[in-house]
Amino acid sequence: METIEKSVEVLNDLIEINNDRIAGFEHASKDLGEGDADLKAIFEKFSSDSRKNVQELTAAVNQLGGEADNTHSASGSIHRAWLDVKATFTGHDRKSVLAECERGEDAIKKAYKDALTPESGLSVQNEQIIARQQEGIIAAHDQIKFLRDRQAE
Repeated sequence: METIEKSVEVLNDLIEINNDRIAGFEHASKDLGEGDADLKAIFEKFSSDSRKNVQELTAAVNQLGGEADNTHSASGSIHRAWLDVKATFTGHDRKSVLAECERGEDAIKKAYKDALTPESGLSVQNEQIIARQQEGIIAAHDQIKFLRDRQAE
């Protein structure tokens, strides 16, 4: 029973951070100007990917007999508030927005890495789901980092 409860907790943590990611990218899109349609499209794709992750993780929680926690984490709310404050002082330029998005991607990368530790108690099936989702998270992080670094040039 303890293993199931721990697995549900780990899966719910990933649901929360994916919800934070969706909200973060939606927020970041609003901070961009009309000339940033390319970034808005990328952010929408990453939001869509996280919505799919949430659906898959919710199904995994339900399969374990748990209840999916479809909320946002406190740290995600704090991060969005920080984006608002920072935007007031630095403006809404691409580099600033991308730097903040990279910070968010660092957080979700860490959450997925932590979820795949032996202590998580996940079944092989759920580990496979998370590992596959993690690949997309890492690729998205790397793309955001590349775009941010390119702004410095």
